[in-house]
Amino acid sequence: MHPLCDYERTITRRTFLGQSARGIGRMGLASLLFSGFMRQPRGPHFAPKARRIIYLFQSGGPSHVDLFDYKPRQRDLHATELPDSIRGGQRLTGMTASQASFPVVAPHWPMRQCGTHKTWISDLLPHTQSIADEICIVKSMVTEAINHDPAITFINTGSQQIGHASLGSWLSYGLGSENENLPAYVVLLSQGSGKNPGQPIFARLWGSGYLPSSHQGVLLRPGVNPVLYLKDPPGVTRDQRRRMLNDVVEINRKEAEQVGDPEILARIEAYEMAYRMQSAVPELTDFSDESDEVFALYGAQSRRPGSYAANCLLARRLIERGVRFVQLFHRGWDQHIALFKQLPAQCLDVDQASAALVKDLKRRGLLEETLVVWGGEFGRTVYSQGELGHPSSGRDHHGRCFTLWMAGGGIRPGFEYGRTDEFSYNIVENAVHIRDLNATLLHQLGIDHTRLTVKFRGLDHKLTGVEEAHVVRDILT
Repeated sequence: MHPLCDYERTITRRTFLGQSARGIGRMGLASLLFSGFMRQPRGPHFAPKARRIIYLFQSGGPSHVDLFDYKPRQRDLHATELPDSIRGGQRLTGMTASQASFPVVAPHWPMRQCGTHKTWISDLLPHTQSIADEICIVKSMVTEAINHDPAITFINTGSQQIGHASLGSWLSYGLGSENENLPAYVVLLSQGSGKNPGQPIFARLWGSGYLPSSHQGVLLRPGVNPVLYLKDPPGVTRDQRRRMLNDVVEINRKEAEQVGDPEILARIEAYEMAYRMQSAVPELTDFSDESDEVFALYGAQSRRPGSYAANCLLARRLIERGVRFVQLFHRGWDQHIALFKQLPAQCLDVDQASAALVKDLKRRGLLEETLVVWGGEFGRTVYSQGELGHPSSGRDHHGRCFTLWMAGGGIRPGFEYGRTDEFSYNIVENAVHIRDLNATLLHQLGIDHTRLTVKFRGLDHKLTGVEEAHVVRDILT
C-alpha cells in the first residue's frame, strides 16, 4: 500500500482534528494579517448621527435628588416618614435595611430654572446650568442593581456578571478607530473630593470579554508616562526597535499558524499598536499647544495631569485625533455620610470641566458628531441614611430612578425626559432601562444593537443582553 494511503487510514481522530484546526488557523491568520490585523471594522448598519462618544462616568452614584430632579413638595415633606406605599417593599442595601425610620430629606441646596426651556438644575452646578440649552436630561433611568460593583458592571457591559464585553469594546469591534496610531477605546481615571478614596475601579470595566483582546480599552496614566514601557530603552534606536518587533511578529505568526489561537493575533496587534503609539501619545499628552483661554475655560485644575478637568481636555484631544470612545471614570460620588460636606466638593471637581467640554466641542464644530454622556451607575435615596440632620448623615444607593444627561451626537438639546413621583423615588413616566440607554448610544453611531453580536459558548452575545431593549427615539433629533 502507498505510504500516504496507509497514513490516512491510521491517522487518529484527535490528530486529524488538530491538523484541521491548524489549517483553519492558517487561513484565519492570513485573512487577518493581510487586512490590517484585527482592526477591520464591521461598519455601521445605517447612517450614524455621531462618530464618537465621550462618556463622563461619575462613579458612585450622583444624587439625582439634590442635583436635577426638582420636586417643590419635598420641602413640605422634609422630616416626614417615607410612606410604605412609596417604598413598596424595595430591596435595600445592608447599610439602611436595619434602620427603624426612613425620614425624607429635602435637597440641601436650591435649584433654579435654566435656559430657554427652564430646566431645573442645582446651584451646586452653575456651569452645567449655563449649558442647559445644550443638554438632554433623562430623569427616568432605572437599574435592578443596588450595589456598586454589579451596578457599574451592568451599565458598562450589559450584565451584572463579570466577563462580558464593555460598551467601548463593542464600539471598537463594530466600528474600529479612525486613527491607526491610537486605540479605538481609551480610558482615563480621576479621584474626586467627595468620598476619598472612592469605590474601586476594575480594569474589567473596560475589558473586551469574549471579543478579541485588541478591542479592550487602553488606560492612559497621568504624567510623563501615560503608557508604561512605551519609551524605547536607552541606546535602542527606532530602527532597532522595528527590527526587533519584526522578529517577534514572525515568531508569533508561526505560533498562530500552528495553534490557530486568535489571541496570538491580538498579541501581534498589541505590539504594533504600542510601536505606533510611541510617536502619537507624547504629542497627544503635550498640552503646550493649548492656549491660556482654553485652560481658563476648563478651570485651573486642567493644568494638573490626572485631574478630572485635565482628563476632559485630554478627551477632546483624543476625539480630535479619531479615537472612537473615550471614557472618564471619576470616583467619589458615594455620599453615604457627610452629604452636606462631600457633595459640594465633588460637584466642584466636575462642574466647570464638564460644561467646558460641551462648549469647547461646540465651538470647534465637533459636538454635532460627538455624543457626550454624563452620569453614574444609580442615584441616591430621598430618605436619610443615618440620623436626620446629623452632619454624618447621607443618602443610600437608589436604582429605581436616577438621572443622567447627554449632549450632541443627534440628541435633542434643551430637553427633559421621564418623570418621577414627588419623592424622586419611583418612575411614573417614560422609564429608560440601562439596556435602552446602551441601545440608544449604539444607534446614534449607526449600530443596530440586535445585529452587533458575537458567538461565544454557543450563544449570540450582544451588549443589550437577551431581554428587550429599545432605542429611546423621543430624545433624538
